[in-house]
Amino acid sequence: MLGANVWAGGHELDLIVRRGRRLVFCEVKGKATTAYGHPLEMVTPEKRRRVRLAAETWLARHPECRTLDCRFEVVAIEGRRLERVSVEL
Repeated sequence: MLGANVWAGGHELDLIVRRGRRLVFCEVKGKATTAYGHPLEMVTPEKRRRVRLAAETWLARHPECRTLDCRFEVVAIEGRRLERVSVEL
């Protein structure tokens, strides 16, 4: 793991993880129940924009990572269940 709760460009990146040539910027959203919606619904277009800006700022500060395959993922935690989804930003 390269970072957790990292602030870059005025926005937070929950997790930054590297595995080999893959760099993942991960947003983590959790809810105890789905009574008020699924955790993935909390990742709005505005939240995606913020994550993208933070990732771009972080990459500008870490030029050694610019050639890696970057991905954006959301981990949704619902009770004791995890769901990992790749997202387009």
